Amino acid sequence: MNSRQRRGVILLLLSLLCALGAFAGVVTVISDVNSKVGPEVDAYELKADVAAYTSLQPAQFRKIRMPERWLSGNAVTDLTVVKDKIAVTDLKKGSLLQEDMIARRPALESGQQEIAIMIDAATGVAGKITAGSLVNIFATFDDDDRGKDAVAESRIIVANARVLDVGKLTPLDGKRDDNRGVGMREAVPITFALSTTDAQRVAYAESFAEHVRLALLPRNSPTVLRPGEGSYTLDEDRNK
Repeated sequence: MNSRQRRGVILLLLSLLCALGAFAGVVTVISDVNSKVGPEVDAYELKADVAAYTSLQPAQFRKIRMPERWLSGNAVTDLTVVKDKIAVTDLKKGSLLQEDMIARRPALESGQQEIAIMIDAATGVAGKITAGSLVNIFATFDDDDRGKDAVAESRIIVANARVLDVGKLTPLDGKRDDNRGVGMREAVPITFALSTTDAQRVAYAESFAEHVRLALLPRNSPTVLRPGEGSYTLDEDRNK
């Protein structure tokens, strides 16, 4: 082997040693980063804002990968936990889902059934009724077409109705609101947990009452109706 060949072999060995040194350096850096960051796990962030007390669906979230050590102890890493859950507060787009952001949806008790009706946004308690609220359901019946002795009357058709769910504000059949003169009438679908008899009362009122209104009650403070308090006519004040 002549001197030129020996120089070539030496350079080749030096190049190989440099490559091995660089590879070892990269491995060391990666190992150091992994030791500081740790293993990654699934996390979930919101695709869009979610209003408080809204039912949650998996499609509202985007899965991302994050180092486990960067997540809080109550971060949600399994999206199945949102089944039958609602948001307990307003959730913002891009927020990571935490266990304290969600709660179980109020469940039916024995003998109850779900019934949903559309409540006019102008005659309900706009923005204040949420899942778990207690309300009194009022129905106002006009005296038109009910005979000459009929009078306009307001009734509490269901006292202490428990709200299971509150839907999104929805235009009513694309009609104008003649009472307000401008804009569209809007309503919110509200689901109640009611007995069969109360569910029938609500269904009847939705079909035949002039208006159905809700009165929000303080939590854990149900209404106790005394005799004569379940209905009202204007004549009661006129005769005083």
